[in-house]
Amino acid sequence: MELYGLFPLAFIFLLAAYIFLEISKRLFIKKKKKLPPGPNGLPLIGSLITIGDRAHEALANLAKTYGPLMTVKLGFINVIVVSSSEMAREIYQKHDVECIGRPIADALTAEEGYDLSLPWLPANALWKKLRKICNSHILSPQKLDSLQDLHHQVMKNLIQRVVQAREAGEAIQIGNMVFGTAVQLLSNSIFSDDVIDPSSNAMKEPQELNANIMFYVGQPNLADYFPFLRPFDLQGIRRNIKPSYIRLHQLIDDMIDRRIKRRTSSGSDRCGDILDVLLDYTEHEGPESLTRQDVKLLIIEIFIGGTDTTTVTVEWAMTELLHYPTILSKVKKELSEKIIPGKAVQEQDLPRLPYLNAVIKETMRFHPTAPFLLPRRAEQDVEIQGYTIPKHTRIWINFWSIARDAAYWNEPTSFIPERFLNSDIDFRGRDYSFTPFGGGRRICPGVNLAVRMVSLILATLVQNFDWKLPGGMAPEDMDITDIFGVTLRKAQPLSAIPLRITTT
Repeated sequence: MELYGLFPLAFIFLLAAYIFLEISKRLFIKKKKKLPPGPNGLPLIGSLITIGDRAHEALANLAKTYGPLMTVKLGFINVIVVSSSEMAREIYQKHDVECIGRPIADALTAEEGYDLSLPWLPANALWKKLRKICNSHILSPQKLDSLQDLHHQVMKNLIQRVVQAREAGEAIQIGNMVFGTAVQLLSNSIFSDDVIDPSSNAMKEPQELNANIMFYVGQPNLADYFPFLRPFDLQGIRRNIKPSYIRLHQLIDDMIDRRIKRRTSSGSDRCGDILDVLLDYTEHEGPESLTRQDVKLLIIEIFIGGTDTTTVTVEWAMTELLHYPTILSKVKKELSEKIIPGKAVQEQDLPRLPYLNAVIKETMRFHPTAPFLLPRRAEQDVEIQGYTIPKHTRIWINFWSIARDAAYWNEPTSFIPERFLNSDIDFRGRDYSFTPFGGGRRICPGVNLAVRMVSLILATLVQNFDWKLPGGMAPEDMDITDIFGVTLRKAQPLSAIPLRITTT
């Protein structure tokens, strides 16, 4: 009992020591380096209460007072918040190398090998190699073109599920349906015919594991703002998320084992999917060049990174189309004019659908899935316009704020897809007022796959069905509010009733 009684005393001692060190460090930094301006906040907790549960909006409002390069104290952590296109250019272009690091959320450390995962690796030789593999081999336009038949089969499955709901007169929760479709698209891109059946357990279990991981990663975690709490896992987030990571790793290991066995069988053909490409690379370059763990972590990152963001984007796009029937009718008109009647939308058709493309861009501007994108971290002291961002300081680029700034956008709080027609603004992060996938060397390597998935799912839903809101709800009565988390989700999930296409 006496030993247990020492734990609170030890905790208090550690807390006091940590506070002393943090205060000393901040006084030193304040004296020696000129930080960007920002609110003082409260003792110990800083501005955590001020930003609340809608950080993207709160920080956008604070930037109106303190400027587009702002220091905010969140617990014991200093965060530099970027809130203008010009300051985003400073980070992404002028100081990309100095600001190329990534802070790692405490929840993510529950995964074995997290520190070797592409999004969280420092910009070292392994990171460069994995980026090259993504860009040149597994996520290149040529590789994705070769997977079109698998993607189209998934779209047929989607149509069948919606038809079943239509015949039963049932409303569909769009987010749930899109999530399952995104899981199937990614699973079939990675594993091809190993998981082609959408009703199989091979599909359902990864879907549930993915949802559980995203839930816990999205929970506010005090350990991210008070680092001395990390060893204790007081909220049980790592403890709750770890079994899902372990099981997901086991499932991927099983898939890899089955594929290796199949490849070594006499006369067995290659599937040509992402897993085959990675295994081919390993065989050609040697296992020391790309380890089994590298392969597994890449697959998991593609799987987890692509499902939630695709789901949120398509749900918001469908929400806005149902909210504005005139915009929906324009998308339908374009599809009927550009696609032969009775023919399914193919990936090669997508470049011929500029209005659909504009709707997707406007959705990503108006409802960014990640309002702060993936945070950066300064790898050395960085000087910007007379201010210093100290080494290891976190950098949040408030894309939500930039994307709604009247300095860059006409009528920024209105949903207007036409703003992207006859425009050269794309998804590549070259225009610093529109960076839904980030920018610089850390831009998301899955841009090509993500845009294809969103475009194909949205086009399929609009081309094959008319839609109405349940309960006789009028479009103007729809709830368009969002809720802040890992992704900026719709606060009230969208339900809609599919109908037969009517011709006029």
